[in-house]
Amino acid sequence: MSIEIKVPVLPESVSDATIATWHKKVGDAVKRDENIVDLETDKVVLEVPAPADGVIKELKFEEGATVNSQQVIAVIEEGAAAPAPAAAPAPAAAPAPAAADAQPAAGAQEVQPKADAAKAQAAAPASTTPAPVTSSAAGVSTLPPGARFEAITTGTNPADVQGTGRRGAVTKEDIVNFATGKTPGVKGGARPEERVPMTRMRTRIAERLMQSKDSIAMLTSFNEVNLSKVMQMRKQLGEQFQKDHGVKLGFMSFFAKAAANALRKYPIVNASVDGNDIIYYGYADISIAVSTDRGLVTPVLRSVEHMGFAEIEKAIGDYATKARDGKLTLDDLQGGTFTITNGGTFGSLMSTPIVNPPQSAILGMHAIKERAIVENGQVIAAPMMYIALSYDHRIIDGKDAVQFLVDIKNQLENPERMLLGM
Repeated sequence: MSIEIKVPVLPESVSDATIATWHKKVGDAVKRDENIVDLETDKVVLEVPAPADGVIKELKFEEGATVNSQQVIAVIEEGAAAPAPAAAPAPAAAPAPAAADAQPAAGAQEVQPKADAAKAQAAAPASTTPAPVTSSAAGVSTLPPGARFEAITTGTNPADVQGTGRRGAVTKEDIVNFATGKTPGVKGGARPEERVPMTRMRTRIAERLMQSKDSIAMLTSFNEVNLSKVMQMRKQLGEQFQKDHGVKLGFMSFFAKAAANALRKYPIVNASVDGNDIIYYGYADISIAVSTDRGLVTPVLRSVEHMGFAEIEKAIGDYATKARDGKLTLDDLQGGTFTITNGGTFGSLMSTPIVNPPQSAILGMHAIKERAIVENGQVIAAPMMYIALSYDHRIIDGKDAVQFLVDIKNQLENPERMLLGM
């Protein structure tokens, strides 16, 4: 029985999807729940699993094609078995020996090719690195349908092409760019260049950044925080915290909780502009910026004001794992009333984060550096962090932004206030 594979139902905010990578080709056997294709949307990459065991009967679109919700993209023949591999052709007869040579003994024609192969294998250099699936050993047959067609048509050896697809896979665009001389391939050159189309996600990120720049009167305020008490608390209680909750006590939970408390005190920072109206949110749905190979994503922690430190750390850990494995869903990314981004993870000392519309503010964390400060008339070294708040000046006044940052600072420098919701 034939089963149609359809594009999953897409939410209203996502109009269509792009076929990023086919993981199967026509004639391949598939098992139930095995991923067949990756669909890229503006926000996430969706995996489409096989609904039953069977064989791929038809692929209706090539990689790069745009498809819509519930559109049929492939057909599986349920219960069918994959065709058996073709038998290897019989070896050609050995050329007749010269008249002066002795006649080979019986069975020598069978032994000789094996001996030659053994010699060739012994002469080949040893390698500790397994060949990639797109190497010449795998050949054109391992490529997705679109890339395979282009490779055959242009006479391109996939081993010469630098893959830009998921996990380094060679795509149709890679073959086209290599064949037309736009990219130098894996061997590179003295002055290599490469032209790669933006992914859907990268394009959407660019659009939203330009939207933020063009539609928001953005301003940034800065402050600095002494994190000595937070670090002391993590040192004293971190081991017991991990033992009790199965997760490490990081910095992000302190910042998320401090932000949720401050958002309650300064509701204008937890608001957005809708035409001539201002929408105030009575909950703190905080987006946490996470970097992935495909770009920056911002999964949302819901109702942080009601979450404990362990819940926050576990949720952030789950999102980080899902982002790394490409498992984030659209629901994970929808909504959000405020964002926290941590450039300090990459060593940033100070930056100006960009507001994520329709939100009106974003908090930027940075690298922790020991600096000399004056405390009680004494110069001491303390672990200091610059923090930044970028905000929509149309609805948030400078006074509100500064007071919000000072509140964050006071909570982090006195963690007991945070635990008491002060």
